[in-house]
Amino acid sequence: MGRRRNVYLLSALLSAFLIFPWGLTQPLLLDDLRNFVFDSFQRAAPRQYDRDAPVRVVGVDDESLAVFGQWPWPRTRLAELTNKLAELGAAAIVFDFIFAEPDRMSFENIVGSLPDGSARDQLARALANTPTGDEVFARSIAAAPVALGMTLVKTGGVGRSPPKAGLAMAGDDPTPFLVSFPAVVAPIGILADAARGLGATNWLPDHDQIVRRVPLFVVGPSGLTPSLALEALRLAQGETTYVIKSSNASGESALGQQTGVNAIAVGSMEIATGANGDVRPRYTHSNAARVIPAARLLQGRVDRSEIDGRIIFVGTLAAGLGDVRATPLDASTPGVEIHAQLLESLVSGHLLSRPDWAAGAEFVVALLLFAIIMILGITVPPMATAITGLAAICALFFGSFFLFERYGLLLDPLYPSATLICGYTVGGITLWQFERLAKRQVHRAFGKFLSPLVVDRLVEHPERLVLGGETRELTVLFSDLRNFSTLSEGMSAHELTQFMNDYLTPMTDAILDSEGTVDKYIGDAIMAFWNAPLDTPAHPYKAISAALAMRSALVEFNEMRAAKSREAGVAHRTAFMGIGVNVGSCSVGNMGSARRFDYSVLGDTVNLASRLEGVSKMFDVDIIASASAREGAKDCAWLDLGEVVVVGRNSPTAVFTIAGDEVFARAPEFREWKTLHDEMRAHYAGRRFAEAAAIATQLEALVAERWRGLYIRLGIRYSALMNQRLPDDWTPVWILGEK
Repeated sequence: MGRRRNVYLLSALLSAFLIFPWGLTQPLLLDDLRNFVFDSFQRAAPRQYDRDAPVRVVGVDDESLAVFGQWPWPRTRLAELTNKLAELGAAAIVFDFIFAEPDRMSFENIVGSLPDGSARDQLARALANTPTGDEVFARSIAAAPVALGMTLVKTGGVGRSPPKAGLAMAGDDPTPFLVSFPAVVAPIGILADAARGLGATNWLPDHDQIVRRVPLFVVGPSGLTPSLALEALRLAQGETTYVIKSSNASGESALGQQTGVNAIAVGSMEIATGANGDVRPRYTHSNAARVIPAARLLQGRVDRSEIDGRIIFVGTLAAGLGDVRATPLDASTPGVEIHAQLLESLVSGHLLSRPDWAAGAEFVVALLLFAIIMILGITVPPMATAITGLAAICALFFGSFFLFERYGLLLDPLYPSATLICGYTVGGITLWQFERLAKRQVHRAFGKFLSPLVVDRLVEHPERLVLGGETRELTVLFSDLRNFSTLSEGMSAHELTQFMNDYLTPMTDAILDSEGTVDKYIGDAIMAFWNAPLDTPAHPYKAISAALAMRSALVEFNEMRAAKSREAGVAHRTAFMGIGVNVGSCSVGNMGSARRFDYSVLGDTVNLASRLEGVSKMFDVDIIASASAREGAKDCAWLDLGEVVVVGRNSPTAVFTIAGDEVFARAPEFREWKTLHDEMRAHYAGRRFAEAAAIATQLEALVAERWRGLYIRLGIRYSALMNQRLPDDWTPVWILGEK
């Protein structure tokens, strides 16, 4: 016992060495696994879209392109769109476009593309005092609360990004914690100067390119730069300043350590962020109520209530324009919709949060669960340990999902669960090795006295050495020799013993070779079953395979006896056999008395299998199987014999006989045979007994000799029914009056 405990403790240390470094180092793979769990939570409980949310998307969709032509549109049209939004009372108008180049549709570009000549010069003079498209657009922008998008980049860049709002900082400098970009792609100067807001469109996609986090501030060439959604929120409130609260600010305790950004305040709102100034929106599925086609707005077909007092994002939605991103809910979401969903989450407070203490708390929980499962592994039964571990894992995932759904907290249930599983697995393998050694000792002690199968069961469950057992699904087979009294007539005791040994040996081999258990011999009868005491996959199929092997073995047995009879100069009597196979629930275990018991089976399934063996006599075939047995080997060559009511039962049982294995089932001769057989059965069920009898006669001449008796019996039955007056409630069920 002491050695067992010491080795178990060593295995605990080994598993701890394997799993705990993950919690300390937080590798990228662990983050990927967490993201998978958190994404699954979002898919299971997405944020429900609020039709009254103060955000709408005016989209350049396929409908709008069909009305106003391909993108990009002239800036004059965008000016018209801006004017209409302002007239309808938009609180903020946000363009998710980077207007980094002058308007290509402006008149000066069109004039410049004309060939030299007097016509071009006249047109240029006529339009000399006409404002350009960018000038028209700039005037509309200046007259409305408009924010334009810009993108911060690692290299290149064009344009400038003048700050549009003041910035106050409380606590430590947040710059080292923010994502930094040395360049920017910004709107052209005339538009950038006219806009009241400029915001970064940058995401923080993970390496799988799914947008889970969005920075509210990044560092660009002009310093700290707000996101486009944050600028929209500022404009809607009419504010001019942001406040960034970092570690060690008043009311923010970081014990003197610099831990990054804690919150960003704009107007009346204070938004808790991650250390990098990022937030995690809780997404909804795309909703048509959020989107207003740009064409309808330009045509004056939008109700004022859809615009008044709302923040309006303008962006592309048409599939061919390419501004799509992946979210935890959808693999393809327009970028402008992600901005809108972020702002909805900010305004409604439905942000997801992974607190800075989360990793530490997960590590502590993992440590506690590991210690508990290792203690339980050596102090309570394995099943109790497994149930406890499973319950703990379920509690972790349920609790994590509850915190996600109710409070938007992202706490990882996966790492503590993996720690528990690792501890349980390593500890369980260690204990299994000790149990394996103990089983070897039991085999050595009892293997010479008990059946190997019973010894195996005893090793696994020594408590089974008492009366009783368990209920489980078994396949049961009964076989019996026909007319055994006639076969054995005139045999001496020695000859009869030799006959039985010659017969039972190949039959038993056929059963054991297919993983069956021989329950008992009852004279010339054999009872066998499958799927006990050990689990046997596909046990109905293996029982049917054994029955076919017994059929072949009987042919060889008869050939051997015929040869011996010829040598002895005596008449040969051919042996015939009947087999019944059934599948169902049985009570299996040690049956008998307190002083003497055997491992056996009981139940209605067993009784029916015995009756099916008797049914084989009525049909003059050697194998009869129930529907449940046939289902387990349905690819074999089966023939439907209909339904019978056996002696001792009131309900009918569907019975089948088997002509051969899967190979024979695909043979053309069997297909022809089965087609005629099924046609005969259909005539019988439809009370067309003359037609059924005729096909039975046809089949009698067509099939092999061993099957002729079946069709003779059926032909006699059909012919007899032709001359009877049947009641209206007659059914094709065959009620048998003998076993």
